[in-house]
Order: sequence, then structure tokens, then C-alpha cells
Amino acid sequence: MTPRKSTYPLFGGRSAFLCDSNTHGLSRRSLLASGATATILSTISKAFAEEDSDSREKKQSPKNVILLWLEGGPSQWETFDPHPGGRFGGEVKSIRTTVPELMISELLPQTAEIMHHASLIRSLTSKEGDHERAVYNIKAGYRPDPTLIHPSIGAVLCHEDHGIADIPRHISIISGNKSAVGGFLGAEHNAFKVGDPARPVPDIRSRVSTTRSTQRIDDLYSVVEEEFRRGRLQKLEMNRTLHETATNAALKMMSSDQLDAFDVTEESKTVRDAFGDTPFGRGCLAAVRLLEAGARCIEVTLGGWDSHVTNHRLQAAGCEALDPALASLINLLKERNLFDSTLVLCGGEFGRTPNINPAEGRDHWPHGFSMLLAGCGVAEGRVYGGTSPEPNLETRNSLDHVDKPVTIGDLHATIYTALGMTPDFEYQTPIGRPMKRSEGRAITEILA
Repeated sequence: MTPRKSTYPLFGGRSAFLCDSNTHGLSRRSLLASGATATILSTISKAFAEEDSDSREKKQSPKNVILLWLEGGPSQWETFDPHPGGRFGGEVKSIRTTVPELMISELLPQTAEIMHHASLIRSLTSKEGDHERAVYNIKAGYRPDPTLIHPSIGAVLCHEDHGIADIPRHISIISGNKSAVGGFLGAEHNAFKVGDPARPVPDIRSRVSTTRSTQRIDDLYSVVEEEFRRGRLQKLEMNRTLHETATNAALKMMSSDQLDAFDVTEESKTVRDAFGDTPFGRGCLAAVRLLEAGARCIEVTLGGWDSHVTNHRLQAAGCEALDPALASLINLLKERNLFDSTLVLCGGEFGRTPNINPAEGRDHWPHGFSMLLAGCGVAEGRVYGGTSPEPNLETRNSLDHVDKPVTIGDLHATIYTALGMTPDFEYQTPIGRPMKRSEGRAITEILA
């Protein structure tokens, strides 16, 4: 990682005041006796305190992230912020949860039983109403920029945590249209994509005999890599080309016992059934196993939420898969002592409109939607913000109907704070452009 922007302003060159002190009528002894000394010492002390803060951040025990990505934009009205009975409420009813006075959709009965372990933000706001741009915005914390690709949360986490595992530490299960990427931190931090855990991880078994496979690898190192070194200008890591580094990692993974973490059939039938017999349920179960094997960030995608038509039917189908998987994920993380070190996020790129259109659907709505957070650094059983059950649709671009609006920058600042990372830590991009991890204010009200 490129070093943080210097916090030592006095070290860049000699101070003009110190160089020319005699011209101001000050001797060296009088300078030392003056208040300038206290100012200098205070500045240096502050600089080292900031550096110590960054060092402490890196020395913390590893933190994990599981992102349950509800691709397409889940309806807050049918999930975490129902408003039954009003003209926009739709068909769904609300049910009580394990948090007094907190009601969520009747479509999430098992989730209602674990809400005392989670917190809800009900007032997320975004300026992006297009799927692709909104996905980028939520996963990276910044709006799309044609001059720069920003890293996702998982990429940042893996970039900072220098742990070692045979399997990739950033993984996307049932990858959707836009999986998480490393951005300016490097493609090596892109999420490793796999499908339904019911099927083996593809391309990890050689298709030829062991003898032939060994010969191919020997030829790769002795011929191809030598050509790379001689004929091309390559960035070297530990005297290896990036291609050789990637090849070594792939070969190590192919022969590793850690691959078993992808195989959910090793869990008991009772555990598997609790998550639901769906690709998403198996993905959530695999996420726990992958954390145990050394992964750091796992994204599990559940599609089908883009309900421009027959909204209630599509939202109900999505909740049917989400409900057992989310509840069982929280319970299993607690059972295996991973909950306090794992941040669980559940949400999508935006919400759905209050009004139901002529096709019985709800359209895109980034002006007040919900996300669930649970695990490390997050308080339990809290709700932040809310939306009006009767928003004025004539002012749909205003936030008059949103209580305590939370920007996407605020969300990312909250996530990094929960993970024990400094939200405004400043990176230098490959071209020397300073870029903060996130822009916004951490929502301390939902942090433990």
C-alpha cells in the first residue's frame, strides 16, 4: 500500500522561522524557552499519535464481512419497513419481532426472531436510480467516476488484512451482474466468483494425467516465464512476475484441503435444511465455512427483486429464500463464535416506490430504503431513521418523507468504523490521487 499522506508538516524542509530566528531578535536559548517549543512538541506528538492509531488498526484481530446482496432492489415496504393499512402499503402485513415495538414484514417470520441481534437503517438515500450505477455506488461507497474505479468493501478489507489462506479471501457466491472489484487497489483483490455450492468449484481439477499436467507446469515456468522476464517489462514481487505469482496461488488452491469449505454437504442435514434448499441458502452456509477456512469477505447474491410487475409475488418469492438463510446465518455465526468478528450486511442497490403501478409493480426508489446490519461493532436491536407511510409523490426527489437520512457515504463510514478501520484514511491511487476510504459520517447510534 502506498504510504499515507505525510502527517509530519515540519519534516518536509527546515522551518523558515527556525532558520531565521536571529533576525527576529530570538537567540537559540530564548527560542527553547518560548512557547514555540510546546507548539512543535505538540505537533510532533499529534503526528505520532495518528501514526500509532493507524498501527493499532492494522494490529487488530481479523474482521470479516458477509454481504447478502439482494440484487434488483428489494422493496422496503415488503421487507424491513412495512406500512400496512395505508394507500401505499400493498398486500403485506407487519409482524412483531424480538425487539419491542419493532415490526417487520410478515414475509420474514424467522428473521423477526433474530432481530434482537441486528440493527436496521431505514433511511438510506442515494442519488443513483439506475441498476448498474446504484450497485457500484453501494458496493464501493462512491458514485461511478469515469476516471477511477473504486474498490469494494471486501477489496479494502483484504488489502488491509494480510492474512494467508490457500483459497481466495474475497469471494462472490452466485455472482450477479456486478460482483465486487479491487478497483485502484488492484485486480488481485477482485472477488473470486463461484456458483451454487451444490456444484463443485469449476476448473480446479486437471483434465489431463498427473504426468502430463506436471510437464505442462514445468514448461510454463521454464519457457513462458523466462520469456516474460526477458522480453517484457514486468512488475516483480519477490523476484516473480505477477503471472507466476497468480499461477502459484492457483496451483496451491487446487491441491488445498481448504477447498472442502465450499462443500456444504459436509454439514449435517439438519444444518443444511435450516438454511433452505436453495442456491442462496447453500451460499450463506458456505459463507460461514469459508470464514472458518480463512476467507475474509463473502458476497452471496439473491436475485429476483426487480419487481416492476407483480411486485407482491416477486417480493414474497425473494423473502421465501432470504428468511431462513438470513436467520440461520446469524444463529450459526453465534454458535461457531464468529458473530463478534463478522459484520453481516443485507440489502440491495435501492428500494421500491411507494405507489403501485398499473402492472401491480413498484419501480426504482433511492429516496429512502433499508439495510440490515449485524455482528462486529454493531449494536443489537436498534433502528435508525424511518420513512413516512404517506410520502408526497409530487416531491419524490425531496427527503421530506425521510427521518434522519443516511447517505451511501455515511453507510460506508459506519461499516468501516464497525470493522475497526478509519473511514477517512487516505489512499494514494496509482497516479498519485488522494482518495479516502469513505466520505460521510459514521452512524454512531447503531454502533456498539
